[in-house]
Amino acid sequence: MGYGIERSDALALLKEHVKNENLLKHCLAAEAVMMALAERLGEDKDKWGLAGLLHDLDVEMVNSDLSRHTRETERILRAKGVAEDIVLAIKMHNERAHGIKRSEKFHHALAAGETITGLIIATTLVYPDKKIKSVKAKSIKKRMKEKAFAAGVDRDIIMECEALGLSLDEFADLCLRAMQGIADELGL
Repeated sequence: MGYGIERSDALALLKEHVKNENLLKHCLAAEAVMMALAERLGEDKDKWGLAGLLHDLDVEMVNSDLSRHTRETERILRAKGVAEDIVLAIKMHNERAHGIKRSEKFHHALAAGETITGLIIATTLVYPDKKIKSVKAKSIKKRMKEKAFAAGVDRDIIMECEALGLSLDEFADLCLRAMQGIADELGL
């Protein structure tokens, strides 16, 4: 299927625009999560993975300004001819910049999936060995209830997993396993 960009070119584009190593790892985590979600939901793994990989392409360009985040990404990806549904999913993961509510499964998946990666990483970093392989899904669910823990992680967005027909338990487990599968790339 044509997406307007190959994975290798998408990764090169990401590395061209994102220099922060932790942000790059976040994008790789989002890619893994989106591919796992697509597989579970019977969607296109490669397309969903590309959306996860490229979703924060412009964060450094806009200095993390959420009122502008995704606008530059949208411009860059359209100029490259990236498939419109990928561009739209990326745009919709940040509703604040556009004043439009997410309504499609792809959009909810990217928003919830990329958001839970932060909670999973924060949970990993409080484990004594700081290894994602040691983390259990029940720990992530427990940390969801602790509003002061990883306070910047929007729990309401994570709960959009329910719009995908997934319980928090299943969603946390699936996302954690996806990230555990790329533990070496994440340095965890």
